Amino acid sequence: MRTRTRTRLACGIGATLFGAAAVLSAPGAAFGANALGNGDFETGSLGPWSCSGGLGSVVTSPVHGGGRALAGAATASDNAKCVQTVAVRPNTAYTLSGWVRGNYAYLGVTGGAATWTSSPGAYAKLSVSFTTGAAQTSAEVYVNGWYGQGTYHADDIVLDGPGGGTDTTPPTAPGGLATTGRTSSSVSLAWTAATDDTGVTGYDVYRGGTLAATTAGTSATVTGLAANTPYTFTVRARDLAGNTSAASGPLTVTTDSGPTQPTGFKQAAPYLYLGWGNPPSATAVMNATGVKWFTMAFILSSGGCNPAWDGQRPLTGGVDQSTIAAIRAAGGDIVPSVGGWQGNKLGPNCTTPEALAGAYQKVIDAYGLKAIDVDIENTDEFENAAVQDRILGALKIVKRNNPGLRTILTFGTSTTGPTSWGNRLIEQAKALDAGIDVFTIMPFDFGNASTDMYASTVGATEGLKTKLRSVFGWDDATAYAHIGISGMNGVSDTGETTTVQNWTAIRDWANSHHLARLAFWSVNRDRGCPGGGLQETCSGIAQSDWQFTSITAGFTG
Repeated sequence: MRTRTRTRLACGIGATLFGAAAVLSAPGAAFGANALGNGDFETGSLGPWSCSGGLGSVVTSPVHGGGRALAGAATASDNAKCVQTVAVRPNTAYTLSGWVRGNYAYLGVTGGAATWTSSPGAYAKLSVSFTTGAAQTSAEVYVNGWYGQGTYHADDIVLDGPGGGTDTTPPTAPGGLATTGRTSSSVSLAWTAATDDTGVTGYDVYRGGTLAATTAGTSATVTGLAANTPYTFTVRARDLAGNTSAASGPLTVTTDSGPTQPTGFKQAAPYLYLGWGNPPSATAVMNATGVKWFTMAFILSSGGCNPAWDGQRPLTGGVDQSTIAAIRAAGGDIVPSVGGWQGNKLGPNCTTPEALAGAYQKVIDAYGLKAIDVDIENTDEFENAAVQDRILGALKIVKRNNPGLRTILTFGTSTTGPTSWGNRLIEQAKALDAGIDVFTIMPFDFGNASTDMYASTVGATEGLKTKLRSVFGWDDATAYAHIGISGMNGVSDTGETTTVQNWTAIRDWANSHHLARLAFWSVNRDRGCPGGGLQETCSGIAQSDWQFTSITAGFTG
């Protein structure tokens, strides 16, 4: 795994009168209506919101209400400001409110009132009131975080007041509604633009009578559909005043039949390391959580091409062998992890694929293994073309010599999928016909403490799926069935935080996409120590003992 530490904010808010400096007549009363579009983000898309730097996204956790919320990944140079322009009436009172979560989250009106909250650990409500100017017909509302303070979340944002009243002409109906693609669970649509006297601001896509998506453009993808099922879609346009067009002509699309999910290797196997971090009793953890597999780390070189636990402890006759025996006696099993981030590794020390395969074979024979994992990292193995090829060649040999043995490669990733070295590894696995069963990525240590770990994990996995499809010619289901995720619980080396909620959502996503493997670093750290930072014996966050392991045990693939 990647961690191998074996080893005042100043902010000011200007609040001014919105519109004219003085209001000469009594403002109109606000109606009990929400003038905003998609303030609860339940469409699953951002529109009609627009976020700076592309840093906004719709997430499923944490939410205040419903099933979705906004996440703004503020950075040191961008506060992830998300805005929406709405039509308003002149000289009218409005109240803007919403629920926010995170360090220094703001809610306000551009050029007018704003409010903020410091660092709520749960959703907190913000609210501001303002009165429009005598000739004002539009307002820009916003929500943002603060520079360097990490990801904020917002949900259920409401602008209480009437929509614009001066424009009563709706846009024309969108035309030419057509499908541009479909899967067993989604339909992609496109249409020709509507026209309007003041300008079209967005489109609402309906599935039957249900709002399914909102977008500022002339295309959208509706997800979450059932396989082999007909759906009827229409689209309506909106203008700045909130006028809505007539519906487009209806379009009925039947989703594809669902693929037959490939059966095969499935493994929920968190890392257990006996070399540091107050290693717990493996059988006690099994009894407490229901987990059956562990990834045992690490097999290194004890000198030359000779395998040993941590490069020091013999394969047999020590604590590692007795732990494996106890796990198996309790109905479980292990997969050894060969390599890792640091230490003297077998890949560079064994000079040929055949020699390296011989070292792997010693480990296989010592325990009668069903699977072997090579955790290929750092510049000595992962970023070394000769060693990459040597490892692939060795795994091909041991797979041929051990029928039924499953081979796993574990390596780092970017937030959008494999790096150039990861792409090379996959391409060479195909070119050398290595027969790798599972390509496991480690979606953490991205270098930004504010990273949304759920969104980044999903994005990285989807990028890996796309690469596997391209290289091997697989369909989605087959590609997913060759993918594993190996995360890091709690606080990572670079300050990211994977929460219990994040990991639960990742586990559920992995199950719904029928992945092959789910792991995390590590069981040693699966204990709470809120605010503790990066630790060997705990996660750095509030959690119960073995909570991440319990979640992982629910992975079924």
